[in-house]
Amino acid sequence: MLNDSIITALENGTVPMDGMTNTPGTNYTTILVLRELESHAIFTTNGQDADIASLSVVGEDGNIEYSPGLMFMRKQTGSDRRMGKAIQRELLDYEQDDSMEVNEMNPRSVESALYGSAASGDDDVDIGVTSRVMYDTAFSVRDASACIDEKFQNAPGEGYAKGSKATIREPDFFEPGSLFPCAITLRDATPAEIAFVIAITKRNKRYGAATTRLGRVKNHILGVYTGSEEGPSNRELTAGIINAFAGEDDRTMADVVQTAALDVAAAKEATRATYDTACTDLSQSPVDESVVDGLLDLTADEELQSVLESQRDHSAAFIDAALDD
Repeated sequence: MLNDSIITALENGTVPMDGMTNTPGTNYTTILVLRELESHAIFTTNGQDADIASLSVVGEDGNIEYSPGLMFMRKQTGSDRRMGKAIQRELLDYEQDDSMEVNEMNPRSVESALYGSAASGDDDVDIGVTSRVMYDTAFSVRDASACIDEKFQNAPGEGYAKGSKATIREPDFFEPGSLFPCAITLRDATPAEIAFVIAITKRNKRYGAATTRLGRVKNHILGVYTGSEEGPSNRELTAGIINAFAGEDDRTMADVVQTAALDVAAAKEATRATYDTACTDLSQSPVDESVVDGLLDLTADEELQSVLESQRDHSAAFIDAALDD
């Protein structure tokens, strides 16, 4: 159950459960995460090619242009929402089902009231709900050429003798060990909703396409920050990690983005350090590590069920109040 110390520690970036309103405020809580691939993964929008960008990173030894692989926000939100609804179905009973189908979402549920839902045409709740959980595209620390496999295969027939066949190209695969630093920011959320998103982030272990065989991810939760504005971007976090590694063993930034592998523990420290440094110029500050540990303790079924039960009536009331506006 949420205790007073956790609620007080999150006060600067949250709203009370009985203080949820339809008017946006400036209460931000950020969950800092480093996503580590533990198997091959497919992140693509056309079903074939990996999503790639071109970025400039400035450091003490100049600047470099590199091409990181992308984990689009939709690859994160879609998977997290499915996990969130699965947790909710397991731990809460609702008379109205709440699925990912656009016209079958229950706007009054904890998950939909937080992550958003579309107007369904239902006369009872014919409104759309804007998500209060903000994601952004995450960038691989290494260059796409260093962290993406291009796999090819032929498609032979059954016969002993075969004519020439066109080579069939499989989708691009991100390699295990690829790292994606990212920030998940909640706006005007309650402490219970923060605990829910942390539970989703900790429990969710599959992202991208073909997740029954691929896409195993370990989400390292590195910290929680609160304040009156958003924190640094994923791009800034990625550049900070590259610079941190470039300062070791006389490596250049070009060496870092082309390296075969990066130390995860060092990447976690660099992500935290980059975020902390950036926050000195922002209205955001970290909560104590003991509070983060307390939030992580709430991800177990029994504890999380209590958290969701404390939130469910407030989420429903929030939606009902919006209907009356």
